[in-house]
Amino acid sequence: MPYSPAPDTPLLAVTGDSLVLARRYDARFGPAPEPGPPSAPEPPEPSEPPKAARPPRTARRRANPYARLFAIPGARAFTAGNLLARLPMGMFSVSAVIMIAGSRGSYALAGAVTATGLAATALVAPRTARLVDRYGQARIAVPAAAIAALASLALVLCVRYEAPDWTLFAAYAATATTPNTGGMSRARWAHLHRGATPENAAALHTANSFEQAADELCFMLGPVLAAFLCTAVFPEAGTLTGAVLLLTGVLVFAAQRSTEPPATGRTDAARAPLHSPALAALLAVFLATGAVFGATEVVTLAFADDRGHQAWAGAVLALQAAGSCAAGLLLGTLRPARRVGRRLVLCVAAMSALLALPLLAATAGAPGSAGAPGSAGTLPLLACALLIAGAATAPTMVTGMTLVQRLTPAGRLNEGMTLAVTALLAGIAAGAAAGGWTVEHTDPARGYALPLCAALLALLCAAAGARRFGHDEGPAA
Repeated sequence: MPYSPAPDTPLLAVTGDSLVLARRYDARFGPAPEPGPPSAPEPPEPSEPPKAARPPRTARRRANPYARLFAIPGARAFTAGNLLARLPMGMFSVSAVIMIAGSRGSYALAGAVTATGLAATALVAPRTARLVDRYGQARIAVPAAAIAALASLALVLCVRYEAPDWTLFAAYAATATTPNTGGMSRARWAHLHRGATPENAAALHTANSFEQAADELCFMLGPVLAAFLCTAVFPEAGTLTGAVLLLTGVLVFAAQRSTEPPATGRTDAARAPLHSPALAALLAVFLATGAVFGATEVVTLAFADDRGHQAWAGAVLALQAAGSCAAGLLLGTLRPARRVGRRLVLCVAAMSALLALPLLAATAGAPGSAGAPGSAGTLPLLACALLIAGAATAPTMVTGMTLVQRLTPAGRLNEGMTLAVTALLAGIAAGAAAGGWTVEHTDPARGYALPLCAALLALLCAAAGARRFGHDEGPAA
């Protein structure tokens, strides 16, 4: 049977130096098709639906607020530098006390030197923050950190070479130029998430929660690292290490210029933060909250010493900071409050209620002394109570710092947050002094009534200022 090609079999022909491809026409299969435009390609055959795949990385990032927070270019770098610079905040005072008391044999002198440095910080820090707002973080923070590092080195040399006592006061007071890196970091987050939108409000809430958890972590690890360096290496090691970490961290932090808020120039046009009645009321809350921290620390040290477990006092205080750190990270995953002032009142009320637990735990073994029956079991009970009580600390601080950001004029944000930190430091000093007097004149177990009273005072201040805070509502979450 002869071969009969199909109607669409192509023909090949050679013309000159070209190879031509043409359709074959066969009359048996009907008339030749009319020339026309090329037809559109037929759609592909439907395929089976793909199997369930793993969610893309962007979807997972949207589900995790912290992953979304650090996806911003430069955020991880300035956070790393900030953590390095912030760790010495929990090291300097402990290192100075161990170093001076070991060299001069006087805890009274060591305490007076650190108290002088704290008072100098309360005076200098707001002015340093004002310069940061006016000229920019990098231009002010780096030289300020260099001065503080040199002052720490001067303190070490004065102690090492037995300089007169007044030189210790002068050297430690000069460390007051230490920049508030925590406040500068919060200012960067506020700059990156500016704008009254629900997304920015949620991101800023997560950022403030992270920063508070970082504060707790640094103040938890700093004293432990300082005590180890001063006792296991040499007495000056804690101060020297803190100075190196401070300067290195500030240099890394300041190098991240892409996330730095712009300098505002002269801020005379912006109203000073202290002229705001709402912010002044909020600073009173921070002052009373600082008294809670200072009194709790001193009373816990005295209680552990009285029960014969002085070596465990640091671990007990670290548990309180750990509870606060965990609560801060958890808070960052929740929705931000629409009425921040009302949430502040609720957080301070919760802190006041939970601070009754350490008082109950401490007095459960009273009266008692070292070696008394039942006294050995009181410290673990107290540690559990402080762990639970610490869970209310971070929510209070995060909510308070959020209010500071909203109540402070944009051109003076670093100054406003530094004022809040200064109020906290002043409260810590007052609480520590009151706690020391209380444990000397009463049983240390009953000294836990002091932080409870300070928390109730903070609640009273928050409730009194709630009306002023109430006008400032955040965007709907």
